[in-house]
Amino acid sequence: MKAVDAEEHARRLREAHGDKAVAEAARKATELEDAGRSDEAKDWRQVEKALLQMRGPSES
Repeated sequence: MKAVDAEEHARRLREAHGDKAVAEAARKATELEDAGRSDEAKDWRQVEKALLQMRGPSES
């Protein structure tokens, strides 16, 4: 997944899940990792990273 795609997906996920978007991305990545779908899990980790960057340094 390209960085631009991850950022766009992150924005949509944040609109849908608000403050819980990071947790949702992490949950989905873990679920895919557990199912042995590492390529898809990697994409979700990119989305999770993009969400964390959107938060900025003042949010935890």
